[in-house]
Amino acid sequence: MAKLKEKKKRRIIGEKETENVEKVKNSNDPESETGPNGSVKVYRSVNSRNPKNTRMQVVVGASGSLVNFVGTNYSGETTTPQLCSYALGVLDKETGVLKMVPIAANRIFRLDPKVRGLEQPDNEPVGGNKEEITKEEKDDKFKKLTAMYSTKQNVKRDVTHEKLRQTEEPGTEGNMEQKLKGIKINTEAIEAIASTANQRNIPPYNVEATSPEMAYPLDQIILKGDWNYLVDIFELVEAGLDVSSDVYPSFVCNRVHKIGNIKDESERKRMAGILSYMTHLIKYKDRHSMDGGVSSSRRHKLPSILAQKFSSMFNATKENRIPDEKQQLLVSYVLVLSLFADGFRSDPSDIAKDLRINTVSLRPHYEFLGCKFVSEKKVPLATLPVPLKFQTIKRKRRTR
Repeated sequence: MAKLKEKKKRRIIGEKETENVEKVKNSNDPESETGPNGSVKVYRSVNSRNPKNTRMQVVVGASGSLVNFVGTNYSGETTTPQLCSYALGVLDKETGVLKMVPIAANRIFRLDPKVRGLEQPDNEPVGGNKEEITKEEKDDKFKKLTAMYSTKQNVKRDVTHEKLRQTEEPGTEGNMEQKLKGIKINTEAIEAIASTANQRNIPPYNVEATSPEMAYPLDQIILKGDWNYLVDIFELVEAGLDVSSDVYPSFVCNRVHKIGNIKDESERKRMAGILSYMTHLIKYKDRHSMDGGVSSSRRHKLPSILAQKFSSMFNATKENRIPDEKQQLLVSYVLVLSLFADGFRSDPSDIAKDLRINTVSLRPHYEFLGCKFVSEKKVPLATLPVPLKFQTIKRKRRTR
């Protein structure tokens, strides 16, 4: 019975390895116990700095044979994540007792046959010859694995990166000049933009417009998706409720009555949407400025989609103010919408109050937009003649 147990014990590489490990610890001496029918040798690297996780190698050989079976604890199955535990059961048939012996993951060895005299070079990896692959092949394999097993977000990210890296096919650069020759260039528009690019911030415009409504296209100022968030004033008017001056600017309160005079429902929604968009712009300016309007804008509910749009347009966040040049752009948007609300004959007195700008200081903003002032009952009104003609900015010459 004792011989049977000893024979079974010698077959358990993990246990035999543990016995030999203690004997060759911190040594590269390959000598170990040998049996009459074979030998089991354990090697441990003396250069390992971590005694709890050393690199070990087991060599099992049969007497009279040139073939040895070699296994390591740093290649094969042991290099993969161990998600389960291992145990070995030994059954004693006489007593009927089953002993379960746990085996650590790094004590399981896959034995590969090696012929004596044909040892591997020192610089060759233990796992065998591995063909070197290029970076492109490695990236291609990684992309295929990502497409097969990764999440949809990672797959979409790779597709987006691939599109951004795509370039035109070789040989098409020579056709670029021919493509540019077929493009009609509007020199008047370029001159108008060049003269106002550095000194004037204005909304999208059309210098060839034949009517004031087309000079500043409304569909390019208020996008199609924005109208769904501009129904607050329309709902108040339809319900017969008053528009409070504590919530809305004075310009809006003074023109709400125009909505009720419009018979067509779509036109009423259009007018109400313009006034609502103006309200959001003015409150957004108050929230991100230092002119005393912060307190009045705290209770204002700005739709998140418009808040993101304004932050992108005017380079402002929740904690900083709008740059000066972007404030001029915001004022230009408000003034253009006020012209739409007043039928392109607008009294600037109340909008100047809402923008906290002096009426005299606001007049150059209208002129930058191409507006002209006319007097009606001794009241100056801003009009928008077409086609648009912007003022030519005169620059002083430097004196040497």
